[in-house]
Amino acid sequence: MDYGITVTLDTPFPAAVERVRAALAEQGFGILTEIDVQATLRAKLGEEMEDYLILGACNPPLAHRALGVDRHIGLLLPCNVVVRTADGRTVVEAMDPQIMVQVTGRPELAAVADEAATRLRQALDALVG
Repeated sequence: MDYGITVTLDTPFPAAVERVRAALAEQGFGILTEIDVQATLRAKLGEEMEDYLILGACNPPLAHRALGVDRHIGLLLPCNVVVRTADGRTVVEAMDPQIMVQVTGRPELAAVADEAATRLRQALDALVG
């Protein structure tokens, strides 16, 4: 099952992270959470891995609409966007909001998921365009 929207950039990781933040902001997403997986695994386990950052992106009007349909949807929010390095490039991946509809079985969420997916795709497309 494909559950993500992915683009690959020839941009160094730090610059890519800033571009991702800006592209998401252009589409109305704010960053609610940020998890530096690389730093966490190094500090807690002494393990090394590539750059790996999870951004918890939220578009408040879309989140409000989704929560209006199903209060349990908060378990699937915010939309996670991963920025990581792989093979000398930077990979940006966003969870496909259609997963909300599939997981919940609530067709009333389809319109919200469609709009969120469109906005996330536009943000990621802006990174490569």
